[in-house]
Amino acid sequence: SSEPPEEAVLEEFGFPRAGTETRCYTNHALSYDQAKRVPRWVLEHISKQKTLGDADRRHCKFRPDPNIPLMFSAVNEDYIGSGWSRGHMAPAGDNKFSTRAMAETFYLSNIVPQNYENNAGFWNRMEMYCRELTERFEDVWVVSGPLTLPETGGDGKKRVTYQVPSHLYKVILARRSRTTSEPLVLGAFVVPNDPIGFSHQLAEFQVNIEDLEKMSGLVFFPQVDKIKDVKNICDVDTCKLMGFKEFTLYITARKVQSARTLRRLEKVMAELREAGIEPDEYLLKLHKKKEEELMQEKQTEAREGKAG
Repeated sequence: SSEPPEEAVLEEFGFPRAGTETRCYTNHALSYDQAKRVPRWVLEHISKQKTLGDADRRHCKFRPDPNIPLMFSAVNEDYIGSGWSRGHMAPAGDNKFSTRAMAETFYLSNIVPQNYENNAGFWNRMEMYCRELTERFEDVWVVSGPLTLPETGGDGKKRVTYQVPSHLYKVILARRSRTTSEPLVLGAFVVPNDPIGFSHQLAEFQVNIEDLEKMSGLVFFPQVDKIKDVKNICDVDTCKLMGFKEFTLYITARKVQSARTLRRLEKVMAELREAGIEPDEYLLKLHKKKEEELMQEKQTEAREGKAG
């Protein structure tokens, strides 16, 4: 009797499955790391139209991705009380055009453990810069993910921490328009998973795309000739993040919009003044509107209370 070929015997009961295949969602795609329970990379496409719309993150909840086998899925309990925040790789704010696209960014397959101040501060401002690019470029693609780089301890020994990434990366590719003859622009950035203050500029964290590819084990935008067909984003565009004053006004406006009580509303405005910043016209209008809304609610409640 002839023996079956070697490959057939080898594969008789199947090869191990890593589950790293590309998974596609409404406006992002990702490859998942089943061992670390985080994405390896997340790719999204942003355009002006996608950043506008009524989808609201207040209606979204972080939850396990139903497409990931349960035994490999992250759960909210992994994060709660861990001291780390749930950091979006594809941001919610890039998906205002679709309630479904936004809800999918809250799947834990799109989340990594991130330093809270980094997530709310520098990384948030990087995400805002990516959205701002859509004012000047018709199409913007962004790949984001975690990196665990060897760190040298006090004893001079290198160590790698597994669960929490030491760094996060973003690779930005932008095209002026579909008909342009202008080269694409590209930038790769690696940011430590730590608080980063306003004295730091985005360009300080720019790295060579090849270096990031070596660190991450990934080849980014493989259809692009990254030597010939692209220009450095920081040469073509500003690479400037929003400054302290503008950013604080922006965050305050968001807090005003989500205030549920008059006391909270006044606290938000007091914090702004403590930071030494005067509210601008937009914020004052917003505050007045919210104040009227909340007073109206209070009166209605009081009336209903008496009636009841």
